[in-house]
Amino acid sequence: MTGEKRKFSPRSAGAQAVTGRMIIGRHIQVQLVAQTAAAFPLECCGILLGRGERITAIQPVPNVHPSPAAHFEIDPAALIAAHRAARGGGLEVVGYYHSHPGGPAQPSATDSAHANGDGRVWAIIGEGNIGWWRDTPSGFVALSPRTIAG
Repeated sequence: MTGEKRKFSPRSAGAQAVTGRMIIGRHIQVQLVAQTAAAFPLECCGILLGRGERITAIQPVPNVHPSPAAHFEIDPAALIAAHRAARGGGLEVVGYYHSHPGGPAQPSATDSAHANGDGRVWAIIGEGNIGWWRDTPSGFVALSPRTIAG
């Protein structure tokens, strides 16, 4: 990333929305909503795990940001451990998730400013919805993943 800040535009995201090949189990969605409710009014966060384009598990991690009511920061030790486990044959780090206790399920200006365009998936939980996004070098792109039973 060149240091420029990328803005999320709901209108452009709608135009860029893709069906994607993401596959997410319904149990993942249930877990994300439950974790969001348990953390309220603070932001929860964690790691999306799976293989390729399929998310099969989440790993809740502590939100270590000094202002967890309005921001999130995944515990770096937990992220390093997840990458180490993936290198050892465990599930891949497909992406990340966090909640917006008082906002919509879409990237905020802060999310856009801190994203690094690595192609990972972001799940953002807010206002009773889960938004799925791909962090691309040119900004967040909305995903419409296929939900499966499980």
